[in-house]
Amino acid sequence: MIKLGADIFREIVDNYKTNIRKMQPTLLILAAGMASRYGSLKQIQEFGPSGETIIDYSIYDAINAGFGKIVFIIRENFASEFKEIFEPKLKGRIKTDYVYQEMGAFVGGHQIPAERTKPWGTAHAILCAKDAINEPFAVINADDFYGTDSFVKMAAFLKNECKPELYSVVGYQLGKTISEHGSVSRGVCSVNEAGNLAAINERTKIYKENDQIVYEEADGSKHPLPADTPVSMNFWGFDPSVFQLSQTLFNEFLEKNISNPKSEFFIPIVADEFIRRNIGQVKVLPTSAQWFGVTYKEDAPGVQASLNELVKKGEYPDNLWK
Repeated sequence: MIKLGADIFREIVDNYKTNIRKMQPTLLILAAGMASRYGSLKQIQEFGPSGETIIDYSIYDAINAGFGKIVFIIRENFASEFKEIFEPKLKGRIKTDYVYQEMGAFVGGHQIPAERTKPWGTAHAILCAKDAINEPFAVINADDFYGTDSFVKMAAFLKNECKPELYSVVGYQLGKTISEHGSVSRGVCSVNEAGNLAAINERTKIYKENDQIVYEEADGSKHPLPADTPVSMNFWGFDPSVFQLSQTLFNEFLEKNISNPKSEFFIPIVADEFIRRNIGQVKVLPTSAQWFGVTYKEDAPGVQASLNELVKKGEYPDNLWK
């Protein structure tokens, strides 16, 4: 039977969709932070029983969940040290690439103020990976432990659902993400009846006060938040279309904030505008997992104990890369 032009076109489209769904997603790891509160390069600190970093556990979970490439966003001044740690472990296991987040990237003709001392934030970091990623991808922080369940859910979303009109975020319960040693920054999520993100607000000072959790605003006012409030821990799922949107929004951000040396272009800004401008939806992938991470030095012993406990339970081997 001779196929007509329309039949051939439909077959090409169907094949394209099938191939996109079979494509292994990429994991983008944000590791360019200055670790100002922690006081050292926490991204490469050893916590596991065989010297594993938190990043090692995320990569291990990502490989098992079906991710095909790791892209690290780092600063060029510690690139050699970083690569010496991770390349021997990952060679032959998964593809790797490195992107440098530099302050002058994607700023166009804007003049950067002399008092600006650090890059422009997490959404700017994603934008810096524009030329390294062509497939659906997830974004995580280097210093957060997310757990196996989150990687499995995210990989399934990226392979089967992700498209230019649908992104995702893993939603954690706020009470399971608080540090006992100081305030934390969280993207507080409002979720609609369809399970999609209605809005997200970056709260940069959340902490426990007596028996409740509060967030504090710049004027010092405090507002309570329920422990089961869904929050983003910067575990996002994106279609590559996010790069163009991020560039547009970053240009707008610079027009308004170029003179503010402490302003930051956060991922929630991009997600919120994606929804507000009716470009698409962000699906919330709920998890009841216990998050842990190292915001402060005092968090480190607890992280090490938590990892050792997971190894004892058999959830991870005592040496991830043996």
